[in-house]
Amino acid sequence: MVQSITARTSELITNRVPFVQATVVRAQCPTSARPGDAAIVLADGSIEGFVGGQCAEESVRTAAMKVIDAAETLLLRILPDGDEVFPDSPGSQTIVNPCLSGGAIEVFLEPRLPAPVLTVAGNTPIAQALTELAAPLGFAVCAEVPGEFDDAATAVIVSSHGRSEEETIRAALDAGVDFIGLVASHKRGTAVVDAMELTPDERARVHTPVGIDIGARTAHEIALSIMAQVVGAIRTKGLTAPPLSRRVEPPIEATDPVCGMTVVVGPDTPHLHADGNDFWFCNPGCRTRYADELDMAG
Repeated sequence: MVQSITARTSELITNRVPFVQATVVRAQCPTSARPGDAAIVLADGSIEGFVGGQCAEESVRTAAMKVIDAAETLLLRILPDGDEVFPDSPGSQTIVNPCLSGGAIEVFLEPRLPAPVLTVAGNTPIAQALTELAAPLGFAVCAEVPGEFDDAATAVIVSSHGRSEEETIRAALDAGVDFIGLVASHKRGTAVVDAMELTPDERARVHTPVGIDIGARTAHEIALSIMAQVVGAIRTKGLTAPPLSRRVEPPIEATDPVCGMTVVVGPDTPHLHADGNDFWFCNPGCRTRYADELDMAG
């Protein structure tokens, strides 16, 4: 199981697929999970691996959806009904799962998100300095290829001194990139953008002159000012790559009418259609109990 999870993790990272890696770090009998058990939770709510029975798995799945949104690690404590509840602390969460047959587990949830892609267009000293500086900041750097465009880019920086600037900006806009920076003076940058007759939404995505004002003079200082603006957009304004922000549909959540647990609706989630309504459950036992109650009420 560990080897298969390791191989699957490598595959997802290579393919730039966001996921959460869940690892059991403590288990108290009679839970079925053991320390070291692991699973992968994808952004659509599907889960691969083993972190306990169906009820514990549902708790992990629900918490993982919040972890992938927050992009922060979480220590999840899952306790059976009636056990003493540990107070939550930064980086941890305690939930009571009334469906657990006993025992308690702690699961470490780690978001594994694709490195942001910085596409650099141009072959200039500033473009070279950006390439050198972006990698240590955790970016995957991609050089723009004339006639082609990587639509996985989080940000595109155009530093080509007038060569194919409008074409590159247009391609980045069409690919859905939300941060496009043009290295130019105020006067020339404004002229380039005005000539493109962009919509207000498109104009808001193009930054020129790109970079925050730090009085930069050298190529590396200008690159530093540009990367500071890009990092700021990611950390404070929610800038993401088009595949993560537009192509991954968040799963639907529902409340189990028997135990009150929040469950992530998926193809394997226990389901019941009754009286014209759909109900989802954390495990088949809750579904059976609810169906029996409906039969007795009818």
